[in-house]
Amino acid sequence: MLRSPAWTRDELVLACALVVKNGWRELRADDQAAQELSDLLRSLPLHDGAAHKLPEYRSIGSVSRKTTDLATNHPKYAGKRTKGGSLDLVVIKDFIDDEPRMLQNAKALEDGISSGELIRISEQPDEIAEDGTTAREGRLLARWALSRERDPKLRRRKIAHARRRGVPLQCAVCAFDFGQTYGALGESFVEVHHLLPLHISGPCETKLEDLAFLCSNCHRMCHRSYRGATWRTPADVRAEIDKARTAVRQSEQPAPPAPNGQEASAS
Repeated sequence: MLRSPAWTRDELVLACALVVKNGWRELRADDQAAQELSDLLRSLPLHDGAAHKLPEYRSIGSVSRKTTDLATNHPKYAGKRTKGGSLDLVVIKDFIDDEPRMLQNAKALEDGISSGELIRISEQPDEIAEDGTTAREGRLLARWALSRERDPKLRRRKIAHARRRGVPLQCAVCAFDFGQTYGALGESFVEVHHLLPLHISGPCETKLEDLAFLCSNCHRMCHRSYRGATWRTPADVRAEIDKARTAVRQSEQPAPPAPNGQEASAS
């Protein structure tokens, strides 16, 4: 007998958002919000079309049970806890640590699904996010963000705009220029990065000023999951470079001379 697949982070984010809005209480099966979430989850491009194979997949009852797992595993819940899963605990903690941002994540997911944009995004083998399944934004938002940045029309418009203004196609973080380094091979090559993450902007028309030119290395650093952050602006990455360079300079400075008489007393 086929069993419903485990809940992904994106699904848990949507379910936990409802629990939070309900005062960290479960949603009963007759709750309209549970019905709407069930419909939404069954429309997600996940689990190889499980919605068509399993009638109970993300049904109203299963959604209600999952909200129970999330509600009863809150650290301050005083009653008997249901089992849940390890990823449930991670998502619960993320909502506790940064509720506004996580609610924004859920809203961006909802908007992307409703507009149909997110449903059309397929998995790409070379996604920038190193661990999209555990990133706070979730794998679908990370994939959607990368797909937007790879939009060839958007990239061409950004490059053409820079050419007209005489702006060099160099990295906004480290000033690397593909054309200068690789000659004709690197001419007109550069990557683009959205300055505003999807969990904040949601579906919107991208303006050219919302994009920044980046080299491949700095682009990866902008997307890398590290110390709770999963999105950085070029300025954020530039600050990390400056901090690392300062640390190197300090480590290369000679040690201060020992106080008078210290060497003699040590001998």
